[in-house]
Amino acid sequence: MTEPTTPAGPGFNLGEGPGRLLVWLYGVFTVAAASRSIVQMILDFGRAPLAYVLSAIAAVVYAFITYSLVRGGPTARRAALVCCAAELAGVLVVGTWTLAEPSAFPDATVWSDYGMGYLFIPVILPVTAMVWLRRAAQPQAG
Repeated sequence: MTEPTTPAGPGFNLGEGPGRLLVWLYGVFTVAAASRSIVQMILDFGRAPLAYVLSAIAAVVYAFITYSLVRGGPTARRAALVCCAAELAGVLVVGTWTLAEPSAFPDATVWSDYGMGYLFIPVILPVTAMVWLRRAAQPQAG
């Protein structure tokens, strides 16, 4: 019996196995970041526009990674890998910025303090996803 072939290789799909958990987490973070930023921008945009816009950007990045993981294939894998690297850079820059200059952020973003308000998942998630995506690039034994 032969293994099914997927765009990522024989018997491998980005959204299956541990990838399914990544899809779920990125989906949840897409909804959380988007909901938070939309409500904050509607109710009190003038209070912390930078923080609210950064949360909206995080939501777009999360949505694109979710889509790429679900779509699968080598092109989607590479796109998700680039977005995860950009996400990690964003978390590190914003996290450091919020600690170095707290007055610039009168309200928190998803990435504030390295995602402390979200149990540090925003800093752990892109690293985990990049490991998974790198594994997806490896030929599967079979």
